[in-house]
Order: sequence, then structure tokens, then C-alpha cells
Amino acid sequence: MYFLPRLSHLPLLHLKTTSIHHIKQLHAQLITKGLKSPTLFAKLIDRYCAVSATNHAHQIFAHFDEPHVYLFNTLIRCTLPRTAILVFANWVSRGDLVFDDFTYIFLLGACARSSSPLALWEGKQIHSRIIKHGIASNVLVQTTAIHFYASNKDVSSARRVFDEMGMRTSVTWNAMMTGYCSQRERASCYARHALMLFKNMLVDVCGAKPTDTTMVCVLSAASQLGVLETGVCVHGYIEKTILGPENDVFIGTGLVDMYSKCGCLSSAFCIFWRMREKNVLTWTAMMTGLAIHGKGKEALELLHAMEGHNSRPNAVTFTSLFSACCHSGLVDEGLHLFQSMRSKFGVTPTIHHYGCIVDLLGKAGLLKEAYEFIMDMPVEPDAILWRSLLSACKVHGDAVMGEKVGKLLLQLQSDLGFLDLTDTSEDYVALSNVYASAEKWEDVEMVREVMKVKGIETKPGCSSVQCISHHCFDGL
Repeated sequence: MYFLPRLSHLPLLHLKTTSIHHIKQLHAQLITKGLKSPTLFAKLIDRYCAVSATNHAHQIFAHFDEPHVYLFNTLIRCTLPRTAILVFANWVSRGDLVFDDFTYIFLLGACARSSSPLALWEGKQIHSRIIKHGIASNVLVQTTAIHFYASNKDVSSARRVFDEMGMRTSVTWNAMMTGYCSQRERASCYARHALMLFKNMLVDVCGAKPTDTTMVCVLSAASQLGVLETGVCVHGYIEKTILGPENDVFIGTGLVDMYSKCGCLSSAFCIFWRMREKNVLTWTAMMTGLAIHGKGKEALELLHAMEGHNSRPNAVTFTSLFSACCHSGLVDEGLHLFQSMRSKFGVTPTIHHYGCIVDLLGKAGLLKEAYEFIMDMPVEPDAILWRSLLSACKVHGDAVMGEKVGKLLLQLQSDLGFLDLTDTSEDYVALSNVYASAEKWEDVEMVREVMKVKGIETKPGCSSVQCISHHCFDGL
């Protein structure tokens, strides 16, 4: 049974109270004592939102004669992104609250975190209000706008905001570079933009200095491009101006990742063992490097060393380990690891992990076992799993299994109702290639004829050449 908190218990609002009943008692105590402290009520809003009781948080505004912007800001900061945007729209229609800079900072942050397909459009409307009300000169508002646009893949708008800023802080530069490095499409192109932006930062007239976050972004860009010379230059700059990799776990992890992906595994190992502190990201980065270089046994040995350092692997760690087993043909080891990831390490396999096992079995030529593994999965297989097995069927020339898998894949795409026919073209082509590898030319012609009737066109291939000057960081 809960006790009724006295005034002396109000500091409990600072604690992570998880009981809605307890929070309500604290709320009642504030009312009966006649307290009007915005700070206390803001903490109460925070507690209500933490237990998803947003409706109770809304009721707090009734205790004040006039709407309080500080309490409103607290509400939209603490609640879910979509709810925050809807709450803001509701208060705009009421017209009885004057918003401040922090309101728009929290709203743009909500739009950056939102998974709604309307997030970009809603954020643009909020940005328009910012410009209309003349607060666009606030550096923090503009920096948050950069983060918002980049999070919603509108990098050109993010760069436009960045270029129009009269003053930039280190956080601003970091937001733009992070935005570039976080893009999955045209990743190499944006990585080059991030590196050039770092070069511009070094001669910035406002005097913004690179921070540890800056260097993590730059190392990420270098690793995406796989340009060792640039990565070495960045490493030298870090050693001269910022904490060494052995003292900063994030910079150290970035260097391990960069050297591994740039083909210099010995340097990655050297930095890895020099680091005084390693987190799960550090271990995973080193295992990923070993996987890339086909050193599966070494990656598994690193898992045992990780246990000895009282660090537990996560889902991404297992993805790297399965990749290492796949590249090295360690089928038994990979299957054993899959069986133990839940029982020994408490990590629940995801669809991605199941896909890794299918890939492992498929590359080893165990097509029947891979098919049975998919059929016995407790989760619904997706197109990626079937494509992986179909590709293995082509490699090993099993037209019978390839035909079965190909038809299942096409049926899955049909059931999902794909409207863009180019999304299914690769599946038809893959099935056609399976028939071709088995010299079943009549079946190849049949697949091509089906594509022609359905109006399915193949995606054009493309290639790119990277050309980055070795002198782009001269003078670091």
C-alpha cells in the first residue's frame, strides 16, 4: 500500500518513479499544498510521460491561469514524437500560447526522431514558422533544423540551412557531418562531402574547433570510402590535437573500424589492444574487420576474449560473427553459435540473424538444409532470405531447388502487393539465371516471356569510380 507523500517527499519527483499511482499521489500533494511551481510541475509532466500517461500530463495546464510555455516545452520534449507534433498543432489552433526558441528546437527534434511518413512535411511547416517569426538566427534552432533534415534524408535542405548560417558552433559542423555520414543511399558521395566539410572546418573564420564527435564522424567517412591515406592523415591529426585512441573509447573504436575497412588489419589490432577501455561497439568493430578479411576462427576467439573482459555481445556482434563464419566456411561453428546466442548470451535472434544462417548454409552448398531451416523458422521469412537461397541455388547449379525457391519468392512479392514492378525484376532475372546455369533454355525463355507480358523491365546496371586526392588533408 502506498503512503501519501508529505511535502518533504516532493523531491521524489527527481527519481525514476514508475508507478502511476505514486505519481498521482505526488500530483495530489502539489494541488492540496497550493504550490504553483513550474519546475515541480514540469518534473511531474516528465514522470507522467515516462509511464505513457500523457493525458494526465495535459491536465497539469489546468492548474495555471495562463498557459505556461515552459510546461508546454517540457510536454513536447518528453512525449512521443508523433504526439508532440499533434499537441503542438492543437495549441497553434487555440492561439493562446506564445512559443519560444526551445519550443521549436524540441519540435524539430521530434520530427527528426519520428518514423511517420509525414515527418519531413511537418518539419518543413515548423521550419517555415521559425522563419516567419524571426527566430531562425538562433544557432541552436538552425543546428536542430540541420539534424532534422538530414534525419529525413533531405541532405540538400540541411546543407542549405548550414550554408546560410552566419555563425556556426562545433555542434553545427558535427550535425552536418553526421548527416552526411548517416545516409545509406549514395553513401560514398556523401562521405566525400563530409571529408571536405571537415577540411573547411579547420579554416573556419568563426573558430569552431573539431571535437571528439567530429573525429568519429570523419573516421566514419574515411572508412566508408576505404581510403587508407586519408584515414592515416586523420589519425595523425587526432594524435596531435585530441585525446589518443587509448583514452577515448569512441575515437578508438572509429580507428579500429577505419583501419579494418581500409585493409590494414594489423593497425586495427594494434589500436584495439592499446585501448584502455573497450565497449561492445569496439569488440564488434574488431570482429567485423576480421570477418571482412575472412578470419572466422580469429573472430570466434575474440568472442571468448570478450567474455573474459566481462563485456557481453549484442545483436550486431552476432551479425559480424555469422559473417565471419560465412566467409570462412565455418558451418558447424556458425550453427553452434546460433544455438547458443539465446541460451548462453540472452540475445534473441532476429530475421537478420536467420538470414545469416541461410547464407552460411547456402554458400556451403547445403541447399536442402537451408530450405528446411527457413521452413522451420518461428518468424515469417522475407524476400531477402529467399533471394539469398536462390542465389546459392544458381552458384551450385541446383535448378530444381532454384525453381521451387524462385516461385515462392515471386508468390511472396505478389502477396505483398508490390506496385513498382522494378522491385521484382531482380527476382525474375535470378530465376532466369538459375535455369540458364542448368542449361534449361526453354524455361529461361518462359521467364523472359512472363516479364515481357507483365511489363517488367530490368534495372540498369551502373558503376562508379572514386577519386580522392591524397593531398586533400595536407597540413593537418
